[in-house]
Amino acid sequence: MDELTLLRSARTNPPKPSQQALDSGRAALLAHIEESRRPASRPSVARRMPVLRRVGYSAACTAVAATLVTGLIMSDMIGLAGWRGGADPAAAAVLNEASALTIATADPVLKPGQYLRVDTSAVYNGLGPAGKNGREIFFLTITEDQLYIPANLNDDWVWMRGMRKPYQAFGPESEAAMQSEWEQSLAKRGSPDYQENVRAAGGAFYGSPSSDVEMLAALPRDPYQLLNNIYRITLGQGPSPDGEALVWISDTLRGGGIPADLRGALYEAAAMIPGVMITEGVATLNGRTGIAIGRQESGQKTRLDMIIDPETGEMIGERTTVVALGGDYPLPVGAIVGWTAVTTTVVDEAPAGGNVYGHMGLPG
Repeated sequence: MDELTLLRSARTNPPKPSQQALDSGRAALLAHIEESRRPASRPSVARRMPVLRRVGYSAACTAVAATLVTGLIMSDMIGLAGWRGGADPAAAAVLNEASALTIATADPVLKPGQYLRVDTSAVYNGLGPAGKNGREIFFLTITEDQLYIPANLNDDWVWMRGMRKPYQAFGPESEAAMQSEWEQSLAKRGSPDYQENVRAAGGAFYGSPSSDVEMLAALPRDPYQLLNNIYRITLGQGPSPDGEALVWISDTLRGGGIPADLRGALYEAAAMIPGVMITEGVATLNGRTGIAIGRQESGQKTRLDMIIDPETGEMIGERTTVVALGGDYPLPVGAIVGWTAVTTTVVDEAPAGGNVYGHMGLPG
């Protein structure tokens, strides 16, 4: 079994480690990091020996022990969560308060046959053919979707997927490219109100955290253990472990149907991520106002923010903002190049018919 497989197959809900175990693990990790910084000319066995002695392995088992140590470092017992600092104090206060409000708010109780309806408005970037300057033409489109989550989570989930419609252009070329795409979509679908009706048992539409009911149920509710799980789930993705962990938390929260105890734990986990800060004290998203919380990645030209209602602890949605010139978007600093807003209600029925996911065309 390779290291990556070991990390991803580690237990998801072990008992909370003792302080002695944490101290020992951190010492082993720091020793491992220090040894790895020594000149490469030294034998690899010698570099590993300080860590191997701590876990009681002989030199003959060096390769196996190194894999084990790596697994321990990224498992729930010894991980990145909690000991490298955390979010900016102001952001941590907002997130921890949101957690308290969320946990204190009862989840809607669905009767048999009812559905939790998750309405999502999402603005994405669109690209047209190259313009006069040779660069692809940039514009924004919007989609309006409704996801119906049944009271029995193993039943069919229904997803009404809307067409991409014009939202915002940036100059004459951008306007022309946006309208051309829209006219092509209308010619294909026939109506601006067209929606694709898709269903999937248990919400298994794609590899989204929000559709994997069993995985969400198995996640620990202890924020320390939860964050270490998220680091492991997102291992090797994104520009940094901390940045990708926050993206995963944000995407999961906006997915809908997340139980209150897990929502609260996700907020507390976000408060333990170094570099997380309040990026805007009053942020408006799709007509609703909240506090924007994000994390700026070194060298990145955009930033993802979570928008949280401080009165209810509800996540309103997320947005992507230009923070430096020279990236993929020919727009000034501060421009919003994408956002997603979510609202939830309880309804008595879902649209009938539709196609099983994976056997349909996608809305234009």
